[in-house]
Amino acid sequence: MKRDLRFWIFACVVLCFVTGCSPREEADLILKNGTIYTMDEGQPVAQALAIQGDRILVVGSESEVMTYAGSDTRVQDLGGQFVMPGFIEGHGHFHALGESLVRLNLNDTKSWEEVINRVADRVAETPAGQWIVGRGWHQEKWDSVPAGAVGGYPFHEKLSAISPDHPVMLHHASGHAIFANAAAMSLAGINPETRSPRGGVIVRDEAGHATGVFEENAERLITGVYERWRDLLPESAKLGDWHKAVEVAEQECLSKGITSFQDAGSSFEEVERYRSLAVSDALNLRLWVMLNESPERLEAGLKGFPVVGAGRDFLTCRAIKAYLDGALGSFGAWLLQPYRDKPGFTGQNVTQISELEEIASLAMSAGMQLCVHAIGDRANRELLDLYSRVFDANPEARDLRWRVEHAQHLDTTDIPRFRKLDVIASMQGIHCTSDAPFVVRRLGEARARQGAYPWRSLLDAGVHVANGTDAPVEDVDPLKCLYASVTRKREDGSEAFFPEQCMTRQEALYSYTMGNARAAFESEKKGSLTPGKLADLVILDTDLFNCPEEQLLQARVLHTIVGGQYRYSAAVSAE
Repeated sequence: MKRDLRFWIFACVVLCFVTGCSPREEADLILKNGTIYTMDEGQPVAQALAIQGDRILVVGSESEVMTYAGSDTRVQDLGGQFVMPGFIEGHGHFHALGESLVRLNLNDTKSWEEVINRVADRVAETPAGQWIVGRGWHQEKWDSVPAGAVGGYPFHEKLSAISPDHPVMLHHASGHAIFANAAAMSLAGINPETRSPRGGVIVRDEAGHATGVFEENAERLITGVYERWRDLLPESAKLGDWHKAVEVAEQECLSKGITSFQDAGSSFEEVERYRSLAVSDALNLRLWVMLNESPERLEAGLKGFPVVGAGRDFLTCRAIKAYLDGALGSFGAWLLQPYRDKPGFTGQNVTQISELEEIASLAMSAGMQLCVHAIGDRANRELLDLYSRVFDANPEARDLRWRVEHAQHLDTTDIPRFRKLDVIASMQGIHCTSDAPFVVRRLGEARARQGAYPWRSLLDAGVHVANGTDAPVEDVDPLKCLYASVTRKREDGSEAFFPEQCMTRQEALYSYTMGNARAAFESEKKGSLTPGKLADLVILDTDLFNCPEEQLLQARVLHTIVGGQYRYSAAVSAE
């Protein structure tokens, strides 16, 4: 009898060896009793999932997943809470987001007077001679036009009066204009003879006096002086400020369910800093970064790029960022026909086509994606033309996933070209509703209806659309952006902006997960809750697929998990 038992044990061991069976793996964390939307077509909905290390181990029914529980497994009963892949911010400015939260934040100002009052408060607590820097004002979103305004912009007189001993530099919400006071303009040597640079405008009144507004490339006249002042500060202070901004940006993103952030333009130096943080396990969310440098610096510094998956997949830099035009709100978008409210003016081409072609050649040679800012319909056409020339010259290149960042205003004849060229439209849903109050004024009814933020037209044409917020231009909150994407309404409940261009709920959530992952060559490791992929997910108190659309704005992020680790948990209010 014992001999028979030994024989059967031996036979089972041999059978396991031959068939490859092994003891069931033990999960580190199990989430059960949830409403889990995986964004995986093979298994769209599940009740539970298990995580082992930084990867998803299994997704399925509660009974199936619980078989992976061991003595050390942490089990969280979700009580029906909603789980989905972590949001991927598809286009934002990571360090600038942190800076905007540390510096003077003007995003919610409703008037020029409110801007003045906030600067005055900062002046009172800042030593004389130090710069005051802020961001977020937008003249088109104020309740009234300031007296003496030039082209909708106020004159600097009141700002200068309350800050005679402090240079002041206030970035437009779009990032495509700066408001400077007299002290800053004096340091920059601005006088009646100072000429506007190519691709930029020093806004002046009828008498030729600078109003304080510097659009597009003219910004550098002020930012250059500020940067020289910053260069005089101790390195430790500058580095401390940089790390503080990164920390604050991380906290903001994680609290809103963002597990990955596609940064739309950093220098070689910043990329190296991010790499150092990643390899030392000091980043709490994943960064995918576009290099933003001159052609000369790119040519000299691209050795060793692309960088893919550094620090356990916390840093990738495999793209180059460039700018073709400016923003619609600051009359910088490059248009085929003049602005309706600025006759004869068609916007700004901020980077010459010849220079952009040089950058495109470098990107192709280095195996990097090219991601170009293009907002106006002419900018988009010129960019598609350029991409077409580059692709034709490199017929062996396949699946490049080059991107148009923003693609906000398109001539309808150019929409099919995105699909034909397999170019990604990296758009920002929240820009549509944020800009809605002035788009028709800028473009007229026909152009706005046919080609302004035409998500539906692009999707129906088979174009890959990614999504994001362009933070800190807009709030980085994905839920606000999703609401804008599916309703084309502002949060105040105003009329929808050409609602025939809305995304469906499924399309909008896809664009923020798998859509953004594919746009970054990362869909094999993130964007869906699929076994083997990174365990990056968010738990919310609201079913985003099935709730009434207005509840998208009230949904609350409860937990954000990155690499299997809880990186954010909402405070539990006392009952």
